[in-house]
Amino acid sequence: MSPHAVLSGTPSDGKPTVDLSKFAVTQNAFLPATSPPTSLSDSYYEPWELIAQHLPALIESNRIRDSVRQLPVLSTDGLVSEAEWRRAYVILAFTAHAYIWGGEKPEQILPPQITVPFLRVSSHLEVPPVLTYAGANLWNFSCSGSDFTNLHNLSLPISFTGTESESWFLLISVAMEAKAAGILQTMMAALEAVKTRDYPVIASALGQLRGCIDGVGALLERMYEKCDPMVFYHQIRPFLAGSMNMEAAGLPRGVFYDEGHGKGRWRQYRGGSNGQSSLIQFFDVVLGVEHRTHGKPGQESFHAEVRGYMPGPHRRFLVHVARMGSIRELALAEPATPEQRGLREAYTAATEALSEFRNKHIRIVTRYIVLPSRQAWTGGLRTNLASSSSSRGGEQGLMGTGGTQLIPFLRTSRDETAEAGKLEKE
Repeated sequence: MSPHAVLSGTPSDGKPTVDLSKFAVTQNAFLPATSPPTSLSDSYYEPWELIAQHLPALIESNRIRDSVRQLPVLSTDGLVSEAEWRRAYVILAFTAHAYIWGGEKPEQILPPQITVPFLRVSSHLEVPPVLTYAGANLWNFSCSGSDFTNLHNLSLPISFTGTESESWFLLISVAMEAKAAGILQTMMAALEAVKTRDYPVIASALGQLRGCIDGVGALLERMYEKCDPMVFYHQIRPFLAGSMNMEAAGLPRGVFYDEGHGKGRWRQYRGGSNGQSSLIQFFDVVLGVEHRTHGKPGQESFHAEVRGYMPGPHRRFLVHVARMGSIRELALAEPATPEQRGLREAYTAATEALSEFRNKHIRIVTRYIVLPSRQAWTGGLRTNLASSSSSRGGEQGLMGTGGTQLIPFLRTSRDETAEAGKLEKE
């Protein structure tokens, strides 16, 4: 899609319905409009930048915790733009996770040098103080051109390991997000067309959605090209873990966020995961796919909960889209005309594409998590998500970085998607 595309939901009459920029939606969908800055402009933040620049070496030499303790507690007053607030968040989130997981045992207390600015930056961006998908993926890339789907143009500014596997793993998601440029506007126009029962417009949009999902899935399958499963499982994935459901990994109470002067509290957060992608949830919303409770009775579903890990504007965008109308309800009606039948066929095809995307995700997880969890690793003995998952035994015991039972959760999400596509009234 052209970088100069209009950022309004535009129905068939050509009248814009909403300014998407208020939801931080750009011509690159949920990615920024331009490549994020690779450094903060004020030299005051050089202590942070030096940590970020040397993070892999500090972790490898077991110096990350000492380096963090030597930091001053910096103010956020010098951040001059939203892009710089995001950069600060990425630095602090990566540094926090490196501090927690970058030793023989996890560190349960996050010091004021990280906690104080991290809480302020997170509050400003309306995200929790933990490494989210937004911090690891949406705001942590650099592009040498304007096409964010071209993996050869992308590089990773901040990394735990400095490995090609980590860069490839995180940048694949950047390209996947960019691949959806334009489909947000297309589907919002389709939702507007629900009001007028404009079946051809909706069916055409669903066809484009199917193509978009297929394209995103094709990028996901490129993971195999440059990301080594053993490196990912044992060296990269542990740093992505949060502090919720991590008792076996060494965080029985979560992490204490020390604000200094006797202030602070224990906090438990989910780690970053693709479940926090607003794009994937957008696909679900426009197709009317409902994900039910995964956990204790009475709990909200994981999909609903992790919206709280998305940037605030993106959360509000999903709520806005959900209120626009239901394509699925229109497709559920018994077809009486060729146009209605065409709509049902297009809807079913789109949900099948999303089901297949989730099948591809399960295959990726099998190759990068399930199989490596069964293989011996001699590269280190840290107590972390990898070591605790490996000791549980069997794929049913494997935990995701988001704190879910990994394979059962993914299979249920896929099955719920397929169920929606059957167009059976409840």
